[in-house]
Amino acid sequence: MIDLDRADLRSHLLAALNVERWADDVTAQAPFADADALITVAAAAATPLSPTEIDEAMSHHPRIGEKPVGEGASQQFSRREQASAADADDANLAQLLAEGNAAYEERFDRVFLIRAAGRSRAEIVGELHRRLRLDDETESRIVGAELRDIALLRLQSTFAEPAADGAAASASVESDRAEPHPAEGDAEARA
Repeated sequence: MIDLDRADLRSHLLAALNVERWADDVTAQAPFADADALITVAAAAATPLSPTEIDEAMSHHPRIGEKPVGEGASQQFSRREQASAADADDANLAQLLAEGNAAYEERFDRVFLIRAAGRSRAEIVGELHRRLRLDDETESRIVGAELRDIALLRLQSTFAEPAADGAAASASVESDRAEPHPAEGDAEARA
């Protein structure tokens, strides 16, 4: 049972995804029977995020490939997520990522965001280059979905039991990632 007082729950939620409306919507449905119940409600509340909410959340995400500044829970999540890549120390990939980040920021006027956990730097660079060719609306939808997926993984790591519950939540997030979003497929067909 996840039965934190509302302020503590909201604090955990905002560390996972800094969107006030989302944290309020999820907190309003507490308490939760388990992590899976929390993740189900959190996913629904984050699907979709509005453009304003995406901007709100993005203001707290570091540039991919750079060390997060500060010591809060959100920064700790980012450090772990970005450090998990086996090729995180590859200088050539770091240079390609820095160049891609600059091109992305010029193109979309925000930092590039991707769920880093479970991805190599090479995969991240490849996805960055693919997404540079997308239209603004498609890219915004993808960023919203990435923010949601990052939040769900963060909630899983915070609240799931070490064994089966975590595996179930991970499978849920991964199966959602495996399904192409209609807008992504349409954009890829146009690219």
